[in-house]
Formats: sequence, C-alpha cells, structure tokens
Amino acid sequence: MSVQRATFTRPLLAVAMVALSTYGAFAQRAPVPTRVRGTIESVNGDTMQVKSRSGEDVKLRIAPDVNVSGITKTSLADIKPGSFIGATTVPGPDGGQNAVEVHVFPESMRGTGEGSRPWDLKPNSSMTNATVAESVVGNDGHTLLVKYKDGEKKVFVADNTPVVTFVPGDKSELKPGAKVIAFMKQLPDGSFETNRISVGRDGLTPPM
Repeated sequence: MSVQRATFTRPLLAVAMVALSTYGAFAQRAPVPTRVRGTIESVNGDTMQVKSRSGEDVKLRIAPDVNVSGITKTSLADIKPGSFIGATTVPGPDGGQNAVEVHVFPESMRGTGEGSRPWDLKPNSSMTNATVAESVVGNDGHTLLVKYKDGEKKVFVADNTPVVTFVPGDKSELKPGAKVIAFMKQLPDGSFETNRISVGRDGLTPPM
C-alpha cells in the first residue's frame, strides 16, 4: 500500500513543483512601465521614438486623442493656500517629507489625481496631489500643509526645488530634442501607446 501511495504522490509533487516555478517566474517578471521620461529622438506619423533617461529606446504610438501640455517654470512664491499642487517627495532625515519637485496645477486641472501614492522618480519617492491648506515661510524654504480626500501631509520645499506649472500645448511640440514625460499603456500586441505627454518648454526637463 505504501509503495502505491508513493508512486501516486510523485507525479503530484512534480506538478506542484512546476506550478510553483511558473508562479515564481510570473512573480519575478518586471512590472509593465506606465511612463517614460526622456528626449524625443524622432517622430514619424503617429509613432514617436524616445531615448529614456536611463538610455533605453522606447517606441510609442501616439493616440489620436493625445493630450499634450507644456511645462514651464514658476515661483515657489506663487504657491499659496488654496493652490492645487503635485509634489514628488522623499523621506527626510527628520521623518518629514522633502519635495524633489513641485508642480502647480492650473484651475482647470484642479482635482487631477488627488491623493498620495508611490512614485517612480526616485527610490522611496511618493506623489501627492493635494490642496495647500497652509504655507509657512522659513529661512531656507517653505513648509506646506497639503490636504487631500484621504489625509494630509507636511511637505518641505527648499528654495532650490524645481517648481513648474502646466500650460496648454499641442502635437506640434512633439519634435526631436524635446524633453518629455509620456504616460503610456501596453497594447494587446505588446507595443506601447501614449495618450498624455508633458513637454518641457525652452529646453526644460519635466522634473516629475
């Protein structure tokens, strides 16, 4: 009886091991990227080639309804209570949140992506889109209390932190040499499509 049980068990163990190894392969597979930051190398019809900041060549199909916005510099002094902003932050040595960059949304974009979530700009970075409830000016920057629907956060913005805003743009800005951040999705055939692109104006690199 024990011999028969062992004979019957071996195939089940083999199947289980194959299933586990397959699951491990899926678990280790790199996540599909959702954005690319880099410089446009070429545009051919509805296809755009981008050299990413990490040196990879990324081919993107430009969606027919693509939304293009320009990115321009603005001032930290322009951020006031009531402003709706986005801030990429990293944990500071004192446990607070230090801004890597801040982008000020125009009124027409208020509420865009409201909340706080992990971000891929730097290790341990997060993105918080929220309304400024309070701004305290210090010797070396501003401390902003921002509030969103699920909570609030204090963000320190140093005087040298890049601060930008969005302006209307169009497809004519998608040309070689332009610095962009393109949000993308993978299509069923494995290719990538972008329907939202932010372009730095006057050689500016979108800091987010």
